[in-house]
Amino acid sequence: MEATTRVTTVSQLPLQNIPGTYGVPYFGAIKDRLDFFWFQGIETFFKSRVEKYNSTVFRVNMPPGPPGFPDPRVITLLDQKSFPTLFDIDRVEKRDVFVGTYMPSVSYTGGYRVLPYLDPSEERHTKLKTFCFELIKDNGRELFFEFSKALGESFLVWESSLAKSGTASFSTECVQFAFNFLIRAIVHRDPVAPGEASLGTKGGTYASLWTAPQLIPVTNIGLPQPIEQLFLHSFPLPFILVESPYNSLFKFISTYATDALAKANELGLNRDDATHNLLFFLSFNAFGGFNIFLPSVVKAIAGAGPKLMRELAAEVKDVLATTGENKITLQALEKMALVNSVTYECFRLNPPVPYQYGRAKKDFIIESHDASYKIENGEMLFGYQPFATRDPKVFVDPDTFVPKRFLGPEGEKLISSVFWSNGRETDEPTVGNKQCPAKDLVVTISRLFVAELFNRYERFELAPSPVGSPSPTSLVTFISLKKNITSS
Repeated sequence: MEATTRVTTVSQLPLQNIPGTYGVPYFGAIKDRLDFFWFQGIETFFKSRVEKYNSTVFRVNMPPGPPGFPDPRVITLLDQKSFPTLFDIDRVEKRDVFVGTYMPSVSYTGGYRVLPYLDPSEERHTKLKTFCFELIKDNGRELFFEFSKALGESFLVWESSLAKSGTASFSTECVQFAFNFLIRAIVHRDPVAPGEASLGTKGGTYASLWTAPQLIPVTNIGLPQPIEQLFLHSFPLPFILVESPYNSLFKFISTYATDALAKANELGLNRDDATHNLLFFLSFNAFGGFNIFLPSVVKAIAGAGPKLMRELAAEVKDVLATTGENKITLQALEKMALVNSVTYECFRLNPPVPYQYGRAKKDFIIESHDASYKIENGEMLFGYQPFATRDPKVFVDPDTFVPKRFLGPEGEKLISSVFWSNGRETDEPTVGNKQCPAKDLVVTISRLFVAELFNRYERFELAPSPVGSPSPTSLVTFISLKKNITSS
């Protein structure tokens, strides 16, 4: 089933003009950018405009904009009814809109437009997405096993750090285990193993360094705003800043990913093209996504308190006792209803990809809950996913972390309203749509993370986030980890 949502051309809702304004050319875009990053912040930026226009559909400029970036004008979709238009490839084109109204230089990806920037109508999209599906199919068991192994190594690091200093950085270690498990499972090589192209312990750092300048134009990194606005949000950053770490990553993939690149060759892909795409898939999509999402999971569970932690630990223990397993398996995961619900609630509140873009292919009518609007061919549509997944007309207490929200028949019905993968959670990725090819795998690994955490620990405590931290999940530090009695 393709991840598309049909938007009716005849609506029973009143047809209205799309509210909002782009302001004075050039200066209106800069004003909106300053509001977004500085004067209001992201959440208030959207909430204030919803209140001002009494509409979840409106016109605005999205950063980065002038002077160094393309046309920032968008039509914003912030509710559950209008947002899925961004998944409908019959109505929107997804060419070069992966990160926003701009596309980073192809010098970051070896001169190639990699898969996320391709529209499904392009021939390379079909080949490259098939390549991703084949990688997941061939390495699914290894991904599951290597994640548990890498996380187990991190458990020991955290416990040792707590014993020595009283704190342990989840965020720093997440970089290590996320990178290690992906590389071991797909490349079939430990990145720290000696060799001509070994990355040592720097692989995750290299991936983070290379990813950063591609996203910095739409990211607040916590520097004083005058500096960010002048030097990071006004002009693209050159690839030369991260050329060395990228070349190290590329050499590693090219040298050791022989099985994966052989598969690419069978699919008719150029080896160089396949290597750059594999690097992007592992180091940007997968590694970057886990580094954003898993800290938010830890933060959400910690915020819910010890009662939820005890319930999660009890469920994991009970399922393993019932199944007779001494380790987490896929079959055991399927029986952990609370783990599953908590994971989906984390995806709902903090989707790892917050923004979606698409350019209208033709004129059509779009609906919000309250009105209908005409979209014209060529207009850029934009959605802020965390706003849509907190739609109060779909979710009760939408801004609250509700661990048991997705339990039971009624809770399961809400899963279709979880958006994070460029499609509904109940849709399936295909070569003909833009839904994440690893959607199911990412959910499974995220559930495995929660289960493994509470198979070892009964509860944990986090240090308060530093004042001025650019993101509530950017720095996550343990100050205590209480092991289960049965843990070794």
